[in-house]
Amino acid sequence: MLWDTHMHTTFSGDGKAAPADMIEAAIQKQLPGICFTEHLDLDYPGEPELFLLDLPAYRASLERLRDAYSDRLPVRFGIELGLQPHLAAEHTALLARYPFDFVIGSSHVVHGADPYYLAFYEGRTEEECYREYFSSILENIRAFDGFDVYGHIDYVVRYGPNQDKNYSFRKYQDLIDPILTALIGRGKGIEINTGGFSYGLLHPNPTEDIITRYRALGGEIITIGSDAHDTAHVAFAFERVTEILKSCGFSYYTVFRKRKPEFIRL
Repeated sequence: MLWDTHMHTTFSGDGKAAPADMIEAAIQKQLPGICFTEHLDLDYPGEPELFLLDLPAYRASLERLRDAYSDRLPVRFGIELGLQPHLAAEHTALLARYPFDFVIGSSHVVHGADPYYLAFYEGRTEEECYREYFSSILENIRAFDGFDVYGHIDYVVRYGPNQDKNYSFRKYQDLIDPILTALIGRGKGIEINTGGFSYGLLHPNPTEDIITRYRALGGEIITIGSDAHDTAHVAFAFERVTEILKSCGFSYYTVFRKRKPEFIRL
C-alpha cells in the first residue's frame, strides 16, 4: 500500500473523526505511513472562524500520537493552508513557528468566495467560474510559495453544476500550463488526490492528463492523498493510484519529512 498524506480530523472545521481513529483506520488498511494535514483557512468568507486551527493543541496531540504509535505506524505533522494572496506574510510567519513535516497549499477561496457553494456559480457560465478558479491559483503561487505541493489543483470541478462532465485539461490548458510551469520553476510538487473519486468524479484531482503534463514539463514531486475527513475514506481508491501514476510517467511517489522530499518507488 501507499502513504496517505492528505488527511483531516476533528482538528479541522469539517473533520469527523478523532486523530487516533484515523490512525487505527490506516493501520487496519496496512498503510506504510500517514501525514495529517489539518485545514487552516484564514479570512474564510462569511464564517471566519470555521477553518481556524488550534495549532498548539494539534501539535501536542500529534506528538503524543506519534510516540504512542511509533512501533506501528509513522505519523507525520502537516498542514493544508487555504491560500489567498493577501495572506502571504501571515502564512510565512506561521510556518516559521512550527516544525511541520509537510505543507499543502490549496485554493479553497477565490476572490472572496468558496466554489463549494452554489453562489459562486450564479449568474455566469461554468467555464467562466472554472477559469476564474485556475487564474486565482496562479495569483496565489506568485504571492506565496512557502508550501511543498499544491493541493487538488482542479478542486473546483468537484462542486461545479456539471462537475467534470464538460471539463478537460485541454479546455483549460492555457491556464493550467502556466500553473504547472510556475510550480516546477519553484521546485514545488502536486498531489494526486483521490477525493475526486469519492465525490463521484471519473478522475482524481487533478486529472491524469494534468499529472502527465506536469511530468512532461519536468515536474518531479508528487504526493498521494485521500483527502479523508472520516475513517471510511482513509486511502480511498488507493488501489487505483499506482497504475495511474505509472501511466502518467512516474515510477515513484513522494512523502515529506521535515519539509524534505523522500522518493518511494512504486
